[in-house]
Amino acid sequence: MACVIELPSPNHAARQSAVDVLVLHYTELPLDESLKVLRDDKRPNRVSAHYVLAEDGTAYRLVPEDRIAWHAGRSHWRGRDALNGTSIGIEIVNLHGDRHDYPDAQIAALIALCREIIGRHPAIVPRNVVGHSDIAPKRKVDPGLRFPWATLASGGIGLWPCAGAKPIDGDMQVALQRFGYPPAVEVTTDDIIASFQRRFRPSKADGADDLETRALLADLLDQVRHQA
Repeated sequence: MACVIELPSPNHAARQSAVDVLVLHYTELPLDESLKVLRDDKRPNRVSAHYVLAEDGTAYRLVPEDRIAWHAGRSHWRGRDALNGTSIGIEIVNLHGDRHDYPDAQIAALIALCREIIGRHPAIVPRNVVGHSDIAPKRKVDPGLRFPWATLASGGIGLWPCAGAKPIDGDMQVALQRFGYPPAVEVTTDDIIASFQRRFRPSKADGADDLETRALLADLLDQVRHQA
């Protein structure tokens, strides 16, 4: 069981819909500053999250899971916009996940916390464990290139592709939307591909529609079909 310290934030609202998405972020600030910002009700644009996870693995609960926290902003996943209403948000303390690794103790605690959350909200299927960059391509890049998505997947949290699948044919944008990514309205398909690669091919997140990216997406779509 994850160690959770109650530290309430006033920044929340009533929830009208069931939870079926889990969104992972990095804070971009140290722990103390993050807790201050996420509990500040005097800011013009108030923000919050359900949990903040410190580098040593300590979790702080700021907003009850049956309330909306303001963490996702403009967002889209699997045909739905404005995901605050149906999601739980975890802010993981890291100054920038493209440059700084996540400590092992922090990731072990994150896996434990995610398991508990998913146990309470079984509609959070593996495909619906996402990063902020998945639901807000280009606008957001967290939890970053160094976030260990494969480690989470090996612990039963989220998905990770296997190499060797046959690359998908056809329209890449359509295939990305089948998996969950947004349409190319406010961003381009290249932007969305780059967000996909940030998560599933972090060694080369260049936005290129190449065969390796198509093969990774093909495997993920196959996993989703078998889990449906």
